[in-house]
Amino acid sequence: MAARKSRKKPVQERAGSATHGAERSLARVSPLSQNPHAVKNTREKVLEVAIGHEVRAFRKKLGITVADLAAATDLSLGMLSKIENGVTSPSLTTLQTLSRALGVPLTAFLRRFEEDRKAVFVKAGEGVDVERRGTRAGHQYNLLGYIASNTAGVMVEPYLITLTEDSDVFPTFQHDGMEFLYILEGEVVYRHASNLYRMLPGDSLFFDADAPHGPEELTKLPIRYLSIISYRQNNGD
Repeated sequence: MAARKSRKKPVQERAGSATHGAERSLARVSPLSQNPHAVKNTREKVLEVAIGHEVRAFRKKLGITVADLAAATDLSLGMLSKIENGVTSPSLTTLQTLSRALGVPLTAFLRRFEEDRKAVFVKAGEGVDVERRGTRAGHQYNLLGYIASNTAGVMVEPYLITLTEDSDVFPTFQHDGMEFLYILEGEVVYRHASNLYRMLPGDSLFFDADAPHGPEELTKLPIRYLSIISYRQNNGD
């Protein structure tokens, strides 16, 4: 379906140039420092490992070495090493000694063991319709999940956005954080700052959301795409 709603006709060469520039930028990105397949704290639910993790974290927060902590607690370097690596179960007396030396309550060592790790499962079609700035222009926002507080310190809002014949282009958005788009259906020319990107199913765009951005031309309707917005906790969107 040809677009009838656009602020101006985008220049194809300009859209292509921006896309190729993004590809070149992606090619220059250095290898990721984080292995997405790594397993962190495999035995985290084991009490000894959870305690060891917290002892090490509190020690490093104080900026002291294992030797410093050994001197302050009269525990041997070998014993402290075993505790921090989760290979031994410290007695309550030892934990009390460590809590005094590190200046934290004894229960702080159990925090990671007791921590509730959250997940949100949403069945198809059961996301929550929400009101956002683009809603009044006919943009349908379906929130697919939300976790208010998490250990990463980052808020993530995944949306399924639908644009139909009732939708219009909208004055550009700007907000904190980063945003990732993935086109599922239709065709749209999307603006980010001064660049235009002609996006088809399977195309994605990842960008700094503080720059002006939004649909520039609704080329083929309906348009459905995922929008994943992330920002620091307590910052707001």
